[in-house]
Amino acid sequence: MGEKVAAYGIDLAERERYRRKLHECLEGLGRLLSEKRFDRPRNLMGLEIELNLAGADGLPRMMNSQVLERIASHDFQTELAQCNLEVNILPHRLSGRVLDQLAEELRTGLGYAERKAREVAARIVMIGILPTLHADDLTAASLSENDRYVLLNDQMRAARGEDFALDIQGVEHLVSHSPSIAPEAACTSVQLHLQVTPGRFAAVWNAAQAIAAVQVAVGANSPFLFGRELWRESRPPVFQQATDTRPPELQAQGVRPRTWFGERWIDSAYDLFEENLRYFPPLLPLCDPQEPLRVLDEGGVPDLAELVLHNGTIYRWNRPVYAVTDGVPHLRVENRVLPAGPTVADVIANTAFYYGLVRALAEEPRPVWTRLPFSAAASNFDTACRHGIDATLQWPRAGRAGGLTEIPAVRLVRTELLPLAARGLDAWGVEPADRDYYLGVIEERCRRRANGASWQAAAFHHARRQGLDRHAALAAMTRRYSELMHAGQPVHTWPVAWPVGDRAAVTVPRQATTGGG
Repeated sequence: MGEKVAAYGIDLAERERYRRKLHECLEGLGRLLSEKRFDRPRNLMGLEIELNLAGADGLPRMMNSQVLERIASHDFQTELAQCNLEVNILPHRLSGRVLDQLAEELRTGLGYAERKAREVAARIVMIGILPTLHADDLTAASLSENDRYVLLNDQMRAARGEDFALDIQGVEHLVSHSPSIAPEAACTSVQLHLQVTPGRFAAVWNAAQAIAAVQVAVGANSPFLFGRELWRESRPPVFQQATDTRPPELQAQGVRPRTWFGERWIDSAYDLFEENLRYFPPLLPLCDPQEPLRVLDEGGVPDLAELVLHNGTIYRWNRPVYAVTDGVPHLRVENRVLPAGPTVADVIANTAFYYGLVRALAEEPRPVWTRLPFSAAASNFDTACRHGIDATLQWPRAGRAGGLTEIPAVRLVRTELLPLAARGLDAWGVEPADRDYYLGVIEERCRRRANGASWQAAAFHHARRQGLDRHAALAAMTRRYSELMHAGQPVHTWPVAWPVGDRAAVTVPRQATTGGG
């Protein structure tokens, strides 16, 4: 979303031309698949992390342009709101000491960014939702200075025809309205990319969908929004509602939301791109001069620019990606399930767990998606978002009897999924010492039933018991989180209790438009 696009008026003829080119792109994708033109497997993975900017007081700072100017690196880019950044790690081959290499690169990059942010009195905070955000922090005026964000906001507002509504019942109840998509920027995530061949794409995507709930359960880190304690991983409901272009009437008709888990297992990457065209009207009908079918007829490889752009406005939790590198097309599965943070060690542990598990499950002789109904996978995802590490999930019974059983997520991970993840990392050729250390972080989270969300909630209530009001407690907890995040020890080791300091100094008088206690 950081690519700059000129914002200009879009007339009816341009929309019709864009729709035609979308279908030409889809036809071109089908031809590329049938002609086996895609890159051979190279075991490549990539990592992106969205970040927040906060001040020493723990409150958001709307100054990403100033921070990025000082960072002066193409590895860091804008995100939707001025309190967001994104860091991109170059693709790595999944083998050897890749996990420690990723951790070192992240520590170095984030440390440098932190030093540059401090030059303008800001801090880098790696967290799913910044707990001190308020509704008045996220308005159209707070969007980043990028024409594409402005155009996307305008098109989504026009499609909806009324304010965007957040209505989330969790530990507490949040009700908030916005005339823009800016509340989407509250959600900051880790995006894990895996390049796959067309023949393996469906198995990898299906495996990723099956384990999305488990990823959320062990990695939840977003329990607060606009002063309210909601779900343990509140990003999915926030993101869905903040980008929902459907007015209530279309919701009642069962029209699919643009932020979508999906509704079926797939047989090919083509299935997902075709669904995107069939179900979702274009939001950014910006045509590229390249004619994809002509390029194919001449023996070239088309960029499929319209298809790529349209795909980027449909927010699947596991998204298909088409790209061309050095004249050769490739496919990736982009896993968008995880929140950012809490620490580099936690991010890499989540990364190891995902890549190991998705490899093992994709290669099983009786794939999990043949034994787990898609509706159960979707229900699991919702349950894990609500309850985090305390979630109980549906999972296929072991043995030939079949059927589903209900099992606590922590037990499922410790008894069945961690051994599978270890096997998958071995198949990638990951160094055993790296494998054991990072999967050990997941093991300890499950053993202690502690992750970022559980720590945030416990630390907030500790601050409240020390006499701080709600917003002061959130600010104090955020400052403490930032200290521990930069110290770098995994979140399951973090102490909950700490001296919360001068109560008067941390009073935050603002309030959001909310309901609930």
